[in-house]
Amino acid sequence: MKNLIAPLAALLIATPALADDIVRTETEKTVAEATDALVETITGAGATVFARVNHGAGAESIGSDVGASELLIFGNPAIGTPAIMDNRLAGLHLPLKILVYEDTDGQVWMAYETPEETLDDLDGISGDAEYLGKMAGALNNFVTKAQ
Repeated sequence: MKNLIAPLAALLIATPALADDIVRTETEKTVAEATDALVETITGAGATVFARVNHGAGAESIGSDVGASELLIFGNPAIGTPAIMDNRLAGLHLPLKILVYEDTDGQVWMAYETPEETLDDLDGISGDAEYLGKMAGALNNFVTKAQ
């Protein structure tokens, strides 16, 4: 049994842990180009971009380097309001967010948490709520079009 445990433990340690609830998509664009493309796609779909947070610039301002990294915060009240009506605490998790970042190898990614996971601990929000599917579809479409 010991002969099986060591190799299995090594495999688990060597495998990067990525939660199933985080969707990551590669892009050949720079972080700024991909974020610009996302803004265009999101606003073109009728949603509102509320904030564009430049984590990379923030880190640089204190002499640190996290690489290029921007967080877009956006939403559409027609989709998000029903979730907040089901549980007012959904407002802690909404509007939606997409992180565009460069990893330590220089690859640029667009990443977001699935709406089902984001809101799954809130009472009154059913896993099959129509708005969860709309949110998930929108996130997927935005990333796909901006890719």
